[in-house]
Amino acid sequence: MELNCIVYYLPNSAITNDDLEREFSSGWNSKKIYRKTGIETRHVTTTETTSQLAAQAAEKLFSESGFAKEKIDFLLLCTQSPDYFLPTTACIVQDLIGLPTTCGALDFNLGCSGFVYGLALAKGLIAGGMANNILLLTVETYTKHIHPKDKSVRTIFGDGAAATLITHKDGEPCKIGDFVFGTDGKGAKNLIVPAGGMALPRSEETAKETVDEQGNMRSLNNLYMNGPAIFNFTLDTVPGTVKSLLEKTGMEIKDIDLYVFHQANKFMLESLRDKIGIPEEKFYINMIDKGNTVSATIPIALRDAYDEGRIERGDKLMLVGFGVGYSWAGCIVEW
Repeated sequence: MELNCIVYYLPNSAITNDDLEREFSSGWNSKKIYRKTGIETRHVTTTETTSQLAAQAAEKLFSESGFAKEKIDFLLLCTQSPDYFLPTTACIVQDLIGLPTTCGALDFNLGCSGFVYGLALAKGLIAGGMANNILLLTVETYTKHIHPKDKSVRTIFGDGAAATLITHKDGEPCKIGDFVFGTDGKGAKNLIVPAGGMALPRSEETAKETVDEQGNMRSLNNLYMNGPAIFNFTLDTVPGTVKSLLEKTGMEIKDIDLYVFHQANKFMLESLRDKIGIPEEKFYINMIDKGNTVSATIPIALRDAYDEGRIERGDKLMLVGFGVGYSWAGCIVEW
């Protein structure tokens, strides 16, 4: 069982820090945005749907890998911006890209921890003898949730899709190793789109706009993030997750060749690296021209790290996702 191929697709439209500087005045400039986030450009969808982004990434994977679509026996799709309440976006994508109708397909609703959970689901399906070739799609169009006058989240999030092929052949070693998981629903209110679901359907009342103390405008129909609470949760939780995973596998910090965490923002990642004690050369950060693409950040970072020569066959990688929920997970894979 192994990660056979990873590719990603980003929408053509992009917003730069200079664009945001022109939109937002009063002490908000492009250099300050970069200093606080580590991001210069984020890609955004205009008319493309989540299923269309996912299909673009999947088609790119099949073209690059040469792997036959007919061999896919399960499609896993992670998103928090589905095309519809129902049917699942996975079913739409199965038809869009022409996967066999004998293929299983399901959505799962997770954000920044979604890729690691997806690998766990894939490993379980394969270990249980239910699938051999799994297409994992992690795709988000978070910018559709964001109010255009909310700079607190517009500076961070971008849209994108990643496609990961997980394959298994009898007799081959399993290169997807141990996992650790965590959940704390008390943090649900700190990263949320309050209205639009069955708990609070959209209405004239939920569409009323308010302005917070920092001048950000949003309604209950938009994404809200309590940045300080998310930051504190991350610094409190992720170091323990890394420690638990190392203890579970009998490994030490030095035994991992590269740490690839959810690419939340540069300041947060550097704070985590410092607190955990990971050497800088073993820690990967690359979000300058993509932004935070939620569940797609880890596979995008893996592909970029491979293309840059930061990952070689046989390397041990630690992947850690954390965020909305609160939800978190970590795993070790061999490249």
